[in-house]
Amino acid sequence: MTRPIKKVVLAYSGGLDTSVILKWLQETYEAEVIAFCADLGQGEDLKAVKAKARALGVKNVYVEDLRETFVADYVFPMLRGNAMYEGSYLLGTSIARPLIARRQAEIALKEGAEAVSHGATGKGNDQVRFELTYTALAPRLKVIAPWREWSMRSRRELIEYAERHHIPVTATKAKPYSMDLNLFHVSYEGGILEDPWEAPPDEIFQMTVSPEQAPNRAIEVAIGYEAGNPVAVDGKNMSPARLLAHLNKLGGAHGIGRVDLVENRYVGMKSRGVYETPGGTILHVAHRGLESLTMDREVLHLRDSLIPRYADLIYNGYWFSPEREMIQVAIDEAQRDVTGTARVKLYKGNCILVGRRSKQSLYRLDIATFEEDEVYNQKDAEGFIRLNALRLKIRAQRKKASS
Repeated sequence: MTRPIKKVVLAYSGGLDTSVILKWLQETYEAEVIAFCADLGQGEDLKAVKAKARALGVKNVYVEDLRETFVADYVFPMLRGNAMYEGSYLLGTSIARPLIARRQAEIALKEGAEAVSHGATGKGNDQVRFELTYTALAPRLKVIAPWREWSMRSRRELIEYAERHHIPVTATKAKPYSMDLNLFHVSYEGGILEDPWEAPPDEIFQMTVSPEQAPNRAIEVAIGYEAGNPVAVDGKNMSPARLLAHLNKLGGAHGIGRVDLVENRYVGMKSRGVYETPGGTILHVAHRGLESLTMDREVLHLRDSLIPRYADLIYNGYWFSPEREMIQVAIDEAQRDVTGTARVKLYKGNCILVGRRSKQSLYRLDIATFEEDEVYNQKDAEGFIRLNALRLKIRAQRKKASS
């Protein structure tokens, strides 16, 4: 016999989907709804979000500031691995979901709730990310996914439901965009963006100016690293969240980090997403620049071979899987000597590496120089080439003999 659901913890943002879900859960399950809102730097008035949940009949509302945890324990480990999905997406939504779902599950266990609920649709990746995390950390919890249960099939219907139930929302039928914002990025889907031929309207962007409107003069920024983690900007030490927020401001002012991608969702369809990741783009470029100076060649090449798999795991929701944790150990071991400073130039949408230095550098000018040196015997290359060409020589001889 299925246990009745008396309490459910909802991952609540105060937006269209979760506001409608909150009311729907109350009507459908007649259960006590506990709202959980994670502050990941989305810049909203979270007091208003809390007040809105209470106005909808929720007695228990959790609003928690998780910005430092988000950046230090999720974003920075991901950046140490240079994760980038399908060559351009820096995974800003993907990396937020495991933290939200983890804390949501912890609250559910603390409150004695039987279930957790989320606002992800049955077509998207977020449902997988939330539910894989619930299962990995609290498998006894039941999952309520309203988009897979109710009869509503579009954001327009949700807007109409909100209007009928007097639920205040900001989405409109004219601009039904789905937006996800946190300290690392903003993503946009839906509306006119569903046509891959149409350019995204400039008015949707929130973190960056258009490159055309960016300053005509470039600026340079120096990022200090310790063991693969950024710790300072222009010589000033900052906490992880403050550092990222600072770089977001600098990068946003110069149009850095816009991406327009038709990506392959885990559930099998293609989807068009538009992203802004200004600070993350700066950190990605700077980090790779410093790695080129400090990482052993074979270690770097082996680690790079893991990046597509690592990015897929994060995108598909497997942050709390043993394989992601195993790869993370290898990545972090490779980062031990990635300490130093990388300098980048920001100019009209471009983030350009212009310098790097480190006490852990493997670069040797006395060996690499094109000028006269006393440490490298160029004649050594002759035997090196002969040995590496031997298999090619044998193959060519075989071809000649059989022709």
